[in-house]
Amino acid sequence: MKPQIPEYVLLLESILRPLVMTIALGLIWLGAARMPASAKSRYTTAGVLSVVFIGWEVVAQNLGAANTYLATIETPPAVPTILFGLLIPLAVAAIGLWQSESIARLVSAIPLHWVVAAQVYRLGGGIFLMLWADGRLPWQFALPAGIGDVATGLVAIVVSIMLAQGAPGARRATFAWCLFGIADLVVAITMGAMTSPGQVHVLALDTPNLLMTAYPLVMVPTFAVPLALMLHGLVLLRLRRETASTVRLVAA
Repeated sequence: MKPQIPEYVLLLESILRPLVMTIALGLIWLGAARMPASAKSRYTTAGVLSVVFIGWEVVAQNLGAANTYLATIETPPAVPTILFGLLIPLAVAAIGLWQSESIARLVSAIPLHWVVAAQVYRLGGGIFLMLWADGRLPWQFALPAGIGDVATGLVAIVVSIMLAQGAPGARRATFAWCLFGIADLVVAITMGAMTSPGQVHVLALDTPNLLMTAYPLVMVPTFAVPLALMLHGLVLLRLRRETASTVRLVAA
């Protein structure tokens, strides 16, 4: 049986999804405007990336709305199919960045502080705390996921300002923030699996996590989480490259 979705969840999702789309597409076109290439190459790359990104969102929404990933007590999945919705976008993004020089140049042209600031949407993770307080999510999942997301979103604002101003220690703070944000997502994914119907359901057996595989909250593990991991990966890649460049300059 599909769990009942509170109205406030539907309202928040109707606000957050367009916001996340606007942020991500804005980053793509910001990178296109700054990347070192001809106008045709820049805007062709941005156009292709925009189409792929919008297509991913449409597919994730349709699969979620069709209850493709739905897990219930009556029909626990033998295989956690929701992992496909999480891992396939990450694999496609990694292959695209590795194989396409144009994509690599575009994402490298996005100002680092804007890549960090993009994760302000993680403040929306506060909905997990509301659902826990409402008795609709187990605390084992809701507390670490909700608190971690809100903390990541708040600190993203602070770190992005530090980067934009060139403050001392900004890059070290960015690296620490990035590791915390990734750890939060790993914990949330793990707790989500361990509290939901399935083969690894060992926690919250009396009050299982039934909402996270139902639409619209299923968009979190199949869209919002992969996007956050992509952004974190991009930040770490940029920090590594810029540190290597600085070392080479000092050595020269």
